Amino acid sequence: MTIYDSCQPAIQSCLGTRTFALAWMYSDEKTMDMHIHDCYEIYFSISGGKQFLIDRRLYDVDPGNIFFINQFESHHLTQVDAAAHERIVISIHPEYLKRLSTTQTDLSYCFTCRDTPFGHKIMLSKEYQKRFTFFIHKLSESRDYGQDIIDRAVFQEMMACLNYIFISCCNGNMEMPATQMLTSAHYEEIDELLSFINQHLAEDLSIPVLASRLHFSSSYLRKLFKDATGTTITRYIIAKRISMAKLLLSDGHSVTETSILCGFQDYSNFLKTFTKMVGVSPKKYVSCEH
Repeated sequence: MTIYDSCQPAIQSCLGTRTFALAWMYSDEKTMDMHIHDCYEIYFSISGGKQFLIDRRLYDVDPGNIFFINQFESHHLTQVDAAAHERIVISIHPEYLKRLSTTQTDLSYCFTCRDTPFGHKIMLSKEYQKRFTFFIHKLSESRDYGQDIIDRAVFQEMMACLNYIFISCCNGNMEMPATQMLTSAHYEEIDELLSFINQHLAEDLSIPVLASRLHFSSSYLRKLFKDATGTTITRYIIAKRISMAKLLLSDGHSVTETSILCGFQDYSNFLKTFTKMVGVSPKKYVSCEH
């Protein structure tokens, strides 16, 4: 199968084919801003040294860490710099996992189960790191015949293996690494800010308005959010609004209604932003959904 060197074309391929896509990236690949998309994501760190923000949890990224990200969960990796950071990212369409699952084996469990002490992250043992990379190399092999069947079989076996590891961690049969929460003195302020944003997406969420409502100065608000999340308030709000727009469009709301309900005061700006972030226009997105 095709191995991409960037997340964005891999995500587009995943959503377009409604299967899965693989990206293998290195230190010179620019990370995506805070983003949300319709597919599941597996993030495997080959070399660490970064931090990963997934919704409201901040994790250290070490070699051998693997993250399971559900659809519509906002996430952001701290900016890659000169230090090497090799990683593998697999984008998976939820419907594809559903088709491959059985009544006895739910292959989406590692994404949908969040009642765990370790959240999104587990540490693969050396043995399982080798097994995971074996699956990746099998997927990257080029074959003249039966490529699709073999890729599906390898992917299905890999997901069964990862879910087994995840469930074993849930049951306490494997060591569970500690997650790093936002435990600084500013955590409650960040939590209050994120909660307010998520509850008032349709309203005016400009920096001055947020600062006034939460009794912070604008400069302090910007610095607090950037220091804690690695991204800006504006990017986070846009990502959440576009995620909400997808849900509204899928539920039958018109493009105009969706634009208003998501807090976009300018209709043309909504069209431009949605198309840029999703890859298709709102109308095209609706037609693809149906």
